[in-house]
Amino acid sequence: MTNTDIAAPMAATTAQGRFSGAQQKLLAFGTLIILVIGFSLASPNFMQTSNILAILQATSVNGILAVAATLVIITGGIDLSVGTLMTFTAITAGVVLTYWGLPLPIGIIASILTGAAVGLTSGAIIAKMKIPPFIATLGMMLILKGLSLVISGTKPIYFNDTPSFPLISTESFIGDVIPGVPVPNGVLVLFIVAGLASYILGRTVLGRYCFALGSNEEAARLSGVNVDNWKMAIYSLSGGICGIAGLVIASRLNSAQPALGQGYELDAIAAVVIGGTSLAGGRGTILGTVIGALIMSVLLNGLRILSMPQEWQTVVTGSIIIIAVYADMMRKRKA
Repeated sequence: MTNTDIAAPMAATTAQGRFSGAQQKLLAFGTLIILVIGFSLASPNFMQTSNILAILQATSVNGILAVAATLVIITGGIDLSVGTLMTFTAITAGVVLTYWGLPLPIGIIASILTGAAVGLTSGAIIAKMKIPPFIATLGMMLILKGLSLVISGTKPIYFNDTPSFPLISTESFIGDVIPGVPVPNGVLVLFIVAGLASYILGRTVLGRYCFALGSNEEAARLSGVNVDNWKMAIYSLSGGICGIAGLVIASRLNSAQPALGQGYELDAIAAVVIGGTSLAGGRGTILGTVIGALIMSVLLNGLRILSMPQEWQTVVTGSIIIIAVYADMMRKRKA
């Protein structure tokens, strides 16, 4: 059977998914505007330039991780290792650039390839060994957490003496997009990654199969699609994007922190679901995910501005995930 055989049974579902996806994006964007207005009225510090920069910096990391998670979740899977994989790739870049003294481009390539290799490994465990994605990526999360500590010797790796590192450092900006607000390079990286991921989902064979696997994996298999290979390719691409997130957070902190990363997967998954991607698979957009990441950053930043304790911020994050998943279930029932 051909690609047309796969696409035809999905036509009605796709049209319906686009309509509900557009509604979800409008709802998410409206929520973002309401949050910005609400926190601006609640505290005069919220709209200060330094605070806006903090929101953009936080969104650049969480947004890139959320883009990586979106690709996997659209297939009907889940990746709990995106946060620790980000840390592991940052440690890899630190070893290559600081310990080995190699040029910056080599460190960037090493970080991305390491992420892709780990993603491929997770995909192979899921596809070939038939281990559920939740368990496979949970195990990978713990493995990467331990390896990061082992490789770094449990100590941060600093980039102070690394040649050319200022090119991707926190102090590097692309210019004033908002008057008086210099936008960090990390935000530019987020937009590039999001644009490329959106193109892949909408215009390539990999993107079509990504949605096909999430809509009905068995139907795709019976149609002659090599489900295992495509699933491994998607997890590998997701891992490579986590490698980019590792570079961004390392540049933001000017170091690779081996104990950092765990917990980032929760914010990323929350951003994905808030942005309209279904945890059941088969539906989602990168634009929605970026809006979801902005909502998470604005919300958490606003709660800090209002002096809400860290433990209650965690409670809010967990509550948002539950509410977003419940809303997704309601959308599916109505459909």
